[in-house]
Amino acid sequence: MTQQQGGLGAAEAEVADLCRELIAIDTSNYGDHSGPGERVAAEYVAGKLDEVGVESTIYESHPGRSSLVARIEGTDSSRPPLLIQGHLDVVPANAEDWTHHPFAGEIADGCVWGRGAVDMKDMDAMALAVVRQRLREGRKPPRDVVLAFLADEEAGGSWGAHWLVREHPELFADCTEAISEVGGFSFTVGDNRRMYLIETAEKGLAWMKLTAQGTAGHGSMVNNDNAVTELAAAVARLGQHEFPLRLTKTVRLFLEEVCEAFGIEFDEDDVDATVARLGPIASMIGATLRNSVNPTVLAGGYKANVIPGSATAQVDGRFLPGLEEEYFAEIDRLLGPKVTREFIQHLPAVETEFSGGIVTAMSDALLAEDPGAKAIPYCLSGGTDAKAFAQLGIRNFGFAPLRLPPELNFSGMFHGVDERVPVDSLQFGVRVLDRFLDLS
Repeated sequence: MTQQQGGLGAAEAEVADLCRELIAIDTSNYGDHSGPGERVAAEYVAGKLDEVGVESTIYESHPGRSSLVARIEGTDSSRPPLLIQGHLDVVPANAEDWTHHPFAGEIADGCVWGRGAVDMKDMDAMALAVVRQRLREGRKPPRDVVLAFLADEEAGGSWGAHWLVREHPELFADCTEAISEVGGFSFTVGDNRRMYLIETAEKGLAWMKLTAQGTAGHGSMVNNDNAVTELAAAVARLGQHEFPLRLTKTVRLFLEEVCEAFGIEFDEDDVDATVARLGPIASMIGATLRNSVNPTVLAGGYKANVIPGSATAQVDGRFLPGLEEEYFAEIDRLLGPKVTREFIQHLPAVETEFSGGIVTAMSDALLAEDPGAKAIPYCLSGGTDAKAFAQLGIRNFGFAPLRLPPELNFSGMFHGVDERVPVDSLQFGVRVLDRFLDLS
């Protein structure tokens, strides 16, 4: 391990504390503005940037729902800026389920523990640490960098990234590329070989409310127009349906690279069996092989002996890039003529090429810190704020670099219990991000 020009001792030393302090600021997002919001966290970030001479602006879309944007001048401001974006909110956590309190920000067993440790206050802290160190040393990046610390990602970004893109697009108008969460983490395939998964695609999102109408009446009567019965049948059809396998460009390339690394044949006739051999990330990759829909909420009626006139359900739908039209045609077929749907949240799938100077910079930065590294693209089954910035024509990549111990079930900690990130992984990420900025 070598230190780069100017050294990164201070950044490596403070990144865990930055992560810990961010975690200790409760930014739980309940999806209805009932949580604490992101204002305190945004003010914390503003203070850390102000200490190194960076002016920032906090934008509030709703009381307490705050995002921060700052711009750092590079040596060549004629080049399109790089956007580094991360969200400040987290999903709720029940402290009774955790080994360490989810909002204490404790460091134990070599890890920073707490809600947001991997999703995504780790990346927020790494970006802050790198920027603070570079500016203390007077090291400008080769091009301008736009920093965005965002609200509301965990509820779809309506009050964060999407609001900023709609209300203040000029903040990002000249950005062409962005990096953010859920990518750049290692997947061990041998003693001296690690694949670093770079997110270049993610499934689209369709949270839908389903409604069945029927004839209200007494529970003792025969009723062939029962809304609950109609809805339950439709929900069962959705929940039991298996969508056909669809290998997108990104998923195919990922599987080819992984199979080569493991020395196994890529069997297109049994892709599920191939994915099942991938260990802890199998569930995450398996969710990108086909479209999906999962029933999540049922509601109907108000008394055991009253047949209601309507019943509703909610479902979480996800569709692969390029397959949105096919997806909704299949959903409507499964629902049947008596059940209608409306969107609670509808966001597009996104995908970009795994090519260009920015990809070379990621790969070279990883290799410089880990000679056993190989960067490969993958598709995320969930969604990020990339969906908002893609509307401005920005190419989005998940690149929050972490070299992880092979036994750590990293993907299982997203929204899970005992979320934590190793301190040395954060320090690795600081070194990689700093080098990446010089190369990009």
